[in-house]
Amino acid sequence: MAAGILLTAAVGTTIPASASAPASASASTSAQAEAPRQAPAIALVVNARWGGHCSFDRIVIDVRGTMPPVTVKPVRELRYDGTGAKVPLAGKHFLEIKLSPAAAHNDAGRSVYRGPKLLNVHLPKLKGLALTGDFEGTVSFGAAFHTKPTYKTFKLHSPERFVVDISHPNRCR
Repeated sequence: MAAGILLTAAVGTTIPASASAPASASASTSAQAEAPRQAPAIALVVNARWGGHCSFDRIVIDVRGTMPPVTVKPVRELRYDGTGAKVPLAGKHFLEIKLSPAAAHNDAGRSVYRGPKLLNVHLPKLKGLALTGDFEGTVSFGAAFHTKPTYKTFKLHSPERFVVDISHPNRCR
C-alpha cells in the first residue's frame, strides 16, 4: 500500500519553476531544462484579495496554472469543508466560491496560499471573506454580506485570476 501511495505521489509531482539543471547535467537533462515550463498539473490557489470601488466591491482569487472551473452560488450559511464547522463571519447572505480541480498546497503538503484565512471586511457590500476549504481537490471560499448581493463573475489571464464584482450604489458622485 505504501508503495502505491509513493507511486501515486511521484506521478503527480511537478518541478518548481525555480529548479534548474546542475552544470554537469547530461545533454538530455539540459534539453529538458530548456523546454518550456509547464503549468502545475493542478491549479494552485495562491491568494485572495478584495477592494472597494465607486460602484462595486471586488474579490480576486489568484491562481498559478490553468484556471479550473469555478462555481459561485448563494448559500444559507458558510461551513468549512471537511469538518462542517460553521464559519464565523457575520452576515445574513453568503456566497460560496469553489475552484475544482485545485489545491492551496503543494505536493509536499505545504500551503502555497498567502491570502486571508478569515477576515472581516468593511466595504459597502462585502463584509467578510474566508478560505473555507482546501480539501479533496477543491479550494473554496466564502463571502459574507448584510444584504443580498448582486454580482457578476469573470476570469482574467496573464496572470490567471477569478473575479467576483458585487454591485452597490455609486459612492463617488
